[in-house]
Amino acid sequence: MKTARRTSSHFPLVICVALASLLGSIACRKPAPTGKRYEIRGKVLAVDKTTRTATIAHEDIQGFMPAMTMEFRVKDDAMLEIIGPGDQIAGTLVVDGIASWIDQLTVTKEGVADADAKPAEGLGPKLGTEVPDFRLMNQDGQQIHLGQYRGKALALTFIYTRCPLPEYCTLMSNNFHVLDNALQQSADLYAKTHLLTITIDPEYDKPEVLRSYGAAHTERYANEKFDHWEFATGTAEEVRGVATFFGMRYFHDNDTGVDEIVHSLVTALVGPDGKVFKLYRENQWKPEEILADLKSLTASPGQ
Repeated sequence: MKTARRTSSHFPLVICVALASLLGSIACRKPAPTGKRYEIRGKVLAVDKTTRTATIAHEDIQGFMPAMTMEFRVKDDAMLEIIGPGDQIAGTLVVDGIASWIDQLTVTKEGVADADAKPAEGLGPKLGTEVPDFRLMNQDGQQIHLGQYRGKALALTFIYTRCPLPEYCTLMSNNFHVLDNALQQSADLYAKTHLLTITIDPEYDKPEVLRSYGAAHTERYANEKFDHWEFATGTAEEVRGVATFFGMRYFHDNDTGVDEIVHSLVTALVGPDGKVFKLYRENQWKPEEILADLKSLTASPGQ
């Protein structure tokens, strides 16, 4: 009996020691990194500490995307303090689901900022500014102009179909898909609104490309008629005119022999009177926010 009691009193101790050893081992392990990681090298063109982004003209990112110029979210605020326009940098681009960011960023060579570079602040129209009657071409190859949407509240955004970062163009299109579906829940609100997605890559995004891209995002495919949500392109000058008016930080740079695109994000809400009602910068806005604004705008007296 004594032996039995002695064995019983030590057995829980053995388990506790084993568990402590196991848990200690687990606690010491670093969590496995998530997402795919790619080496990125390039030149910093602009830094925006407010949005925690850096515009980088980068080299080919092996296995992910060709050389181009884009805005990237920066993982750590401290990294934004050590980089500036003109710097050559190296780091890691992490792509995890619908998010991506730059990590482990270092300056490989200090540079000099472009004296002609325009500051990010102050871009875009003032609220209440009348929108010019810009002319474009929709996904069916038909000429359209922004003036034709007078009388409706117009939500418009900018994308390009080859954009590889999930929280940029893809997120904008996914958000508009959610918004389009939400608007369909009210026949009256649906009739008073319109959605327009404009490409900033007109050389590639021809009407047939936008039709395929758009039908995939509405998830109606061959049944999509684009009555409520259209996709538009145009000449380079036409597209640039619209983008510039709404404050899109966007330009083409062919110095490296590759057509590079500076890719910021701007979404706008134009009132039935054809005037700018609200601008949503970057990708922090939610479909519910624009839905609420559309309800408020279309319910205004006299509309």
